[in-house]
Amino acid sequence: MSDVKVPFVDLKQRYHEEKAELLACVERVLESGQFILGADVDELERRVAKFTGAKHCVALNSGTDALMLGLWTAGVGRGDEVITTPITFVATSAAIAHLGAIPVYVDVDEDQNIDVTKIEQKITPRTKAIMPVHWTGRIADMGAILDIAQRHGLKVVEDSAQSMGAYWHGKHGGTFGIAGAISCHPLKNFNAVGDGGLLLTGDDGIAEKVRLYRNHGLARRDYCVEWGINSRLDALHAAVLLMRLDRLLSVIERRRRNVELYRSLVKAPQCRLPQCKQHEINSFVMFISQSDDRDRLQAFLRDRGIESLVYYGTPIHLHPAAAKLGYKRGDFPVAEGQADRVLALPHHQHLTGAQIEYVAQSINQFYGAS
Repeated sequence: MSDVKVPFVDLKQRYHEEKAELLACVERVLESGQFILGADVDELERRVAKFTGAKHCVALNSGTDALMLGLWTAGVGRGDEVITTPITFVATSAAIAHLGAIPVYVDVDEDQNIDVTKIEQKITPRTKAIMPVHWTGRIADMGAILDIAQRHGLKVVEDSAQSMGAYWHGKHGGTFGIAGAISCHPLKNFNAVGDGGLLLTGDDGIAEKVRLYRNHGLARRDYCVEWGINSRLDALHAAVLLMRLDRLLSVIERRRRNVELYRSLVKAPQCRLPQCKQHEINSFVMFISQSDDRDRLQAFLRDRGIESLVYYGTPIHLHPAAAKLGYKRGDFPVAEGQADRVLALPHHQHLTGAQIEYVAQSINQFYGAS
């Protein structure tokens, strides 16, 4: 096997590009003595709200907590059903399950997002909410989802973990429903130096409730209003995110150029690359192909020093954790078929044109395409 020539992730490279700014963030926060919440977190919340167009942003310690607290403020509880998709990270279903609620899956469309034409057949008297997932940074069909929710009296909480900087008809991901959850995990395009999450909402009451709950339910240091949790964002993460917010649009644009280069160079029809629609701006957290003979292709690329990632090879309903829900293989054929073909290609902002060309040429060579 050759040495890595095209890395999948860019965290070390990003550090070197931002080293001076990152070290300045560390020094400033350590010098301040304010390590949890504080002025940097307040400023981050204000600026993210402005960037996304949300009325409120509440900074939390993970995108998973943002999902769970969004559902909690929607009134989701034990025995309720939440309609979502099996093509996502496990945190989507886990957030539902931790509240004692039941994930109800709907198959996906060609773009890997929930198939809105199949949602209504899954609605029952126990359905409380719909949680669409904006997979890879492409926003689901929120017009249809909001229409269904309104007609059936349901809440919408968006798993917008991957959609920081993504828009649908000019509106930012996570701002359509009563709440949206953004992840700042290191593999996202807007990333902290550890776990971090943001809850977006236009509801004053939801924002106030989550701010209280994230800090043990303390209204004051010695005055607990309710039993809360510890989901506070560290000041160091906030400082880094503030610095990276200024760079976010550049990061997305550089990734978009790499994606366009892939589209122009990959000739093999067996490797299908996602296309953008006119009404959407994709944040390109991931660039996931649908590739025939996926496992052999991945091995071929690996031998040529190209890192790729199966993202993910098992739909959520087929995980052992979901066994008690009673789903089986064949229940969601589109999602299952896609899971057998998905291969995320390296597209991060630090790649050179020559590296993208090398990946594309390797894909063409594997399939025998000129």
